[in-house]
Amino acid sequence: MKLMRVGPPGREKPALLDKDGKVRDLSAHVADIGGAAISPEGLAKIAAIDPASLPELSVDRVGPCVAGTGKFICIGLNYSDHAAETGATVPPEPVIFMKATSAICGPDDEVRIPRGSEKTDWEVELGVVIGKTAKYVSEAEALDYVAGYCVSHDVSERGFQTERAGQWTKGKSCDTFGPIGPWLVTKDEVADPQDLPMWLKVNGETMQDGSSKTMVYGVAFLVSYLSQFMSLHPGDVISTGTPPGVGMGMKPPRYLRDGDTVELGIEGLGTQKQTFRAD
Repeated sequence: MKLMRVGPPGREKPALLDKDGKVRDLSAHVADIGGAAISPEGLAKIAAIDPASLPELSVDRVGPCVAGTGKFICIGLNYSDHAAETGATVPPEPVIFMKATSAICGPDDEVRIPRGSEKTDWEVELGVVIGKTAKYVSEAEALDYVAGYCVSHDVSERGFQTERAGQWTKGKSCDTFGPIGPWLVTKDEVADPQDLPMWLKVNGETMQDGSSKTMVYGVAFLVSYLSQFMSLHPGDVISTGTPPGVGMGMKPPRYLRDGDTVELGIEGLGTQKQTFRAD
């Protein structure tokens, strides 16, 4: 299934994209796309509904594909070719950092370049949405805890991230720096999360053209690994790293400016398009 949330910010309705591309209203059946609705039992309940029986929605805005995200966990330097372009070495264990949940926005919402920014950058990533509480889970059972996948844009301010004291979080957490969606694609529709082509364009020019094949640490490993340090809860999102082609890796580096347009997507998971504006 392709689940989504549509409507104005804070008033999104839960919806389903049917096989004909029509957006169907789920609000009579679930409160939102999150929590119990994306548990195995909740997803089975939604799957049993005939999409043709649901009212069709007109869509003015697509919101973030999951509600109630408690943790937005990101993995750094998780593609060996991306690590190389940034001058870093592949870490012996996953690099974990948090992105503030207040950064989350819809896939086509305007992204704000924060005040003082000179180095706002792009990163297309595979997002993993947790469907049931995971704690101390093995790698073999880890995917049982995944509800589905989405496109995640890990927008980054490199100056804030790497040139000022402290950790990466402040360069990753600015308002609107976390577009997710358009859909939460349930895991039964993704044959192999480690074989997903992904791409990103800036003003129509291809910058990233990669695949989740080149991840250092795969989805199952990451879910298991993270669950050793913290419980993962329904609605939590793991953004799993980016392939090469980011602005900071160019010679000379290239960053986003007011009015730039970024388009990105992952095969089977949909596309995003954002205009960047100075805050």
